Amino acid sequence: MSPLHFSFYSAFTFSSLGLAFHRTHLISALLCLESMMLSLFIPLSIWSVENQTPSFTLVPILMLAFSACEAGTGLAMLVASTRTHGSDHLHNLNLLQC
Repeated sequence: MSPLHFSFYSAFTFSSLGLAFHRTHLISALLCLESMMLSLFIPLSIWSVENQTPSFTLVPILMLAFSACEAGTGLAMLVASTRTHGSDHLHNLNLLQC
């Protein structure tokens, strides 16, 4: 395994571990999700350039568009939960109480 591949795998692993273990605030969960998307976007864009296939050059752009939509939705949920519950702590959010 090359050092480049190892760095991408470790970035994805660390961001997923951060999402699993540091779930106190909604903003930290959103940042971990964005780092996971970034660690997937960079290898996909490098892979399409290395293989020189024009059909795969659209995949990183689509993934970046979905990531931007996910970030916008997450920030809207953050603002809505902060307005209704007073904080962005995840233990305050319970679907059974809605």
